[in-house]
Amino acid sequence: MLAIVDYGVGNLFSLRCSLQAVGAEAAVTGDEGVLAKADRVVLPGVGAFGDAAGALRRAGLDRAVLREAERGKPLLGICLGMQLLLDYSTEYGRHRGLGLIPGAVQPIRPVVPEAYKVPHIGWNALSFPKDRPASPLFRYIQEGDCVYFVHSYAGTDCREHTIATAEYGPALTAAVARDNVYGVQFHPEKSGTVGLNILRAFCEL
Repeated sequence: MLAIVDYGVGNLFSLRCSLQAVGAEAAVTGDEGVLAKADRVVLPGVGAFGDAAGALRRAGLDRAVLREAERGKPLLGICLGMQLLLDYSTEYGRHRGLGLIPGAVQPIRPVVPEAYKVPHIGWNALSFPKDRPASPLFRYIQEGDCVYFVHSYAGTDCREHTIATAEYGPALTAAVARDNVYGVQFHPEKSGTVGLNILRAFCEL
């Protein structure tokens, strides 16, 4: 069973439907006991980093997520959920993340050309690092496949753990991984067959 963390922030219904479409038994839950029994955990998120981090902590679910990750359970953060895996964000102040993957969350406006719109909304191709094999999260897709993004902030200072980038002017962090912890800046549940194949791969980790 796969658990989707419900802390009041995230597009839970479409994510659950997408996971069920690839054959996963997916439960939306804010119960630590259910998270403990799950084989895998997904941390979704939309909105502002500080609000989401606060909601996660007020529910006590930050400790639960950290505990399950420390047990070696596969964990996938999606969009803001990916950003929460990093050390901190500078969105409307400085806010502490979960620290499961080294890195920071910074605005993309200073590095994106002025002619490019922010938020970055739309389909972009994934590129994989050339100095190591593709992540098992991408075993069912190919470099150059497109996924759907909606974001104004992105992970930085996490090159060692970056498993995919997407070009939007410069190359922006699209996905990260460290041991059993994975994060994607894009929305696999909104990315058609490519997104479903990424979710399918996660369910097989």
